[in-house]
Amino acid sequence: MSTTLSTHAATRLLRFDAVQRTVHWVNAACFGVLIFTGIPLYFGTFFGVVFPRHEIQEIHLWVGIFLPAPLLVSFVGSWGRRMRRDLRRFNYWSRAELRWFAPGGRGAQRLDKFNPGQKLNALFVGAGIVIMWASGYVLQWFRFFPLSWRVGATATHDFFAFALFAVIVGHVVMALTHRDELVSMFKGSVKAEWAKHHARQWYDEEAVAPED
Repeated sequence: MSTTLSTHAATRLLRFDAVQRTVHWVNAACFGVLIFTGIPLYFGTFFGVVFPRHEIQEIHLWVGIFLPAPLLVSFVGSWGRRMRRDLRRFNYWSRAELRWFAPGGRGAQRLDKFNPGQKLNALFVGAGIVIMWASGYVLQWFRFFPLSWRVGATATHDFFAFALFAVIVGHVVMALTHRDELVSMFKGSVKAEWAKHHARQWYDEEAVAPED
């Protein structure tokens, strides 16, 4: 882009490229499978239907092992430039973003590409993936670990499973009630007017960014 927004960028801004959208939907599918297979493993049935436990356990195990792979692949190589840039955004918090949490502080702040709630969600899910992967490893290959580790891994795995389920449900509800952001995860772009109103700091960055 030039120092001013181009004619196309004046109406639409690229929010997520193809790599980011692919990783999002692959991870969403993996989480769906893990939830669907985790419920009968924990409760024994799924809406009263009993599944073959061994097959369900194998699916749950291998999908769980695969879960971090799309994210890790998306961060390497030239194709991961936008993913790496967004990861840095999640780790940076401005004073305006901290004021966003205060009563009445949501409407007057110059926000980045992601609002503080979205940043917290991403950080929690990312940490949850690591914790669930590590605790699941201990549960699957328990004979290599002491009893105290196995007990702790069971409690940790169960707690974060319920916490992640609640966060994912909340994420879906928020996505369904915020149409512009939901559409951007399908088409990649958002209206420039939306970005100017909801993510002014990011909008200003895009206005002066060099063309990709």
